[in-house]
Amino acid sequence: MINKNLLAFALLLSIGFTAAAQAEDEVVDNRWYVAPFGSYVKPGGDRNSNAAGYGAGIGFGKMLDKHFNVELRGFYNGFDDETNRSPQNNGQWDLAGGTADLQYYFWRDKFSPYTVIAAGGMNSYVNGNSGVGILGEAGAGFTYEFCEHLLFRSDVRYRYNNNLNAHLTPVGGTDEYHDMVVNVGFVVPLGAKPQAAVAEPVTDCSTLDSDSDGVNDCIDTCPGTMAGSKVNATGCPLSLELKGVNFEYDSAQLTSSSTAILDAVAENLIAYPQKNDIEVRGHTSSEGSNKYNMRLSQKRSQSVADYLSMKGVTNRLTAHGYGEDMPIADNSTEEGKSQNRRVELVWGN
Repeated sequence: MINKNLLAFALLLSIGFTAAAQAEDEVVDNRWYVAPFGSYVKPGGDRNSNAAGYGAGIGFGKMLDKHFNVELRGFYNGFDDETNRSPQNNGQWDLAGGTADLQYYFWRDKFSPYTVIAAGGMNSYVNGNSGVGILGEAGAGFTYEFCEHLLFRSDVRYRYNNNLNAHLTPVGGTDEYHDMVVNVGFVVPLGAKPQAAVAEPVTDCSTLDSDSDGVNDCIDTCPGTMAGSKVNATGCPLSLELKGVNFEYDSAQLTSSSTAILDAVAENLIAYPQKNDIEVRGHTSSEGSNKYNMRLSQKRSQSVADYLSMKGVTNRLTAHGYGEDMPIADNSTEEGKSQNRRVELVWGN
């Protein structure tokens, strides 16, 4: 006969292991699952049976966190006691019932040991009599993970059954039974196994300069500055020389290659969040009279401002010609003269 104190002992084991278990940093698998199983039952002597039996069942459960599962199980067990057969008694026990299980896993890994306690009900049928009673189970087992969607599982349980005065055994018998059950089966999780989130590397903004203006992203208050812009200490544009923007000889007519450059400038200004006023400055070399150069540079700056406005730029654009008054190179050389003939955008506050 199985000792009645086994239940209390198993419960104490479960409590002790729960207190001692260490928390682990891992992804929580919280999938639902189905769990078919087969059973071997060794009845206690109080059933007046010397034969073991077999059965089967299925569970449906959920993994709650890295330690606990809950599961509803249905089962059938039967054993035919050859030693107690008679014309009036064939000794066949048929047990059908179900339990609600709480499983505690010490850890989750390829091999995962656990303890379990369960409570439920069971109908017992023997020798033409049947009775519905209550049952409780406690035990220990393990799972072994073959793959993401299939685990082998086995446990050994002590089962207490009380048939509530059904008197299924002969006169003088008991309504309390103590059995040992060994379950072997599989766990089939439903859905994909949760994966650990890949931590994005933390980048130091002080090492980044997304718009290549020489000001790191931590202090750049004007991200997206156009390439080639001169900027202040916080990355906001001060000026931009429109390199490649040229005009027909002795004219304010933009060349075809210049309009392509201004198209890209306009697109950037439209997308740029800062809508400060912009002065379009025209400059010439020293060839010709100062008065003539002043007038030509004014026309050329106005031509650029008009083109940008026509392309949808909403900044307030002011054209101003400076003639030959603000050279950036030596006007005595052809290269210097070419550099001095230029158009700039200058941002206001």
